[in-house]
Amino acid sequence: MLPDAAIPARIQSGRVLPAFLDERDQPWLHVLIDEVDRFCGRPLRELQQRLREPLPCAVPHFKLRAAIQFLLRMGNAEIKSEVSPAEAREALFVEAAMQAGKPRTAIVASAASTLGLAPAALERALFADLPGERIFTGPSSPVSPHEVALRVNQLIARSLLVRASRVRIRAEGALRPVVRQAKLRGLICTVEDGQPPVLDLSGPYAVFRRTLLYGRALGELLPFLGWCARFELTAICMLRGQEGELHLQSGDPLFPASTPKPFDSKLEARFARDLKKAAPDWDLVREPEPVRADGTIIFPDFLLRHRFDSSRQFLVEVLGFWTPEYLQRKLSLLRAAKLDNLILCLDEERCCADGDLPSGARVVRFHRRIDPEAVLQAAGWSG
Repeated sequence: MLPDAAIPARIQSGRVLPAFLDERDQPWLHVLIDEVDRFCGRPLRELQQRLREPLPCAVPHFKLRAAIQFLLRMGNAEIKSEVSPAEAREALFVEAAMQAGKPRTAIVASAASTLGLAPAALERALFADLPGERIFTGPSSPVSPHEVALRVNQLIARSLLVRASRVRIRAEGALRPVVRQAKLRGLICTVEDGQPPVLDLSGPYAVFRRTLLYGRALGELLPFLGWCARFELTAICMLRGQEGELHLQSGDPLFPASTPKPFDSKLEARFARDLKKAAPDWDLVREPEPVRADGTIIFPDFLLRHRFDSSRQFLVEVLGFWTPEYLQRKLSLLRAAKLDNLILCLDEERCCADGDLPSGARVVRFHRRIDPEAVLQAAGWSG
């Protein structure tokens, strides 16, 4: 994410206005990409020093800072030396202890000879593992100014969402993949019933712990919105000590994700395998139909159904980040809708606030693995 001072955005009349890159920025982006390419194969510190100097063209300062941050992260910086830096330092220190008082050049030459290197090669190896001395290899594949602009815009938007307290997404078409991604990333969210439905998410600034981890998970949801027929995102963000409302929508120049594919998390896949072994008479259906509950839409992860008694069926939802208050609201909605067959599985590592769990709920706590026996007990099965 971009640091607060480096985000090319301003607040005006209560609105957060990001300065997205567009086709007008492509000439200087082309120059910047060429400059970065020139330093491939050189120490990273040399590239960083060059990027602190002016480019030979007119450049908007804040946009340039964001683009530099992105290109540096896209590139790789590798340790390259004829021997490992640790081995080079050990050889030099041993020689220095054995030849105390002799000139440094003589000690370096002797240590290099021991390792079968030229003195210059030993000098290069001594500090090759320091961040600035690592060799910059550039992006793994060539990038165009157009692609860089879209990806920088995505970085700008994600950096703003990391500073959000609440996010609302109104989306038409392909909403289920977005909800799936939100659930797989453990985001605290509800879906309000409507035309179109509205995805309501707590932002990082609304939770008390793990705000950076949560913010990154929220930012990872953004590229999947590009696959909706139409979307509008509204977020309340803090930027440089001021609060403002961010608006993003279909048509904004953001880089989309690859085609969404239905997939399970390793956690859920393992749970499905474990439950089949523990209870052969129960079936587990992945992603059953959404359930409407008092003006909201719930997207359960599984339907747990007894094979010989179809009246015995329970919905199972795996929650990622959560707070006791969020659970209380969710359970209140379920009671209002007279839906008492939902089992909530709570990740103990992702609790975002202290507090007691609501009583009388079908709740299963887990740590890295969901215990199928505990889920079956919550469903009233005694074995």
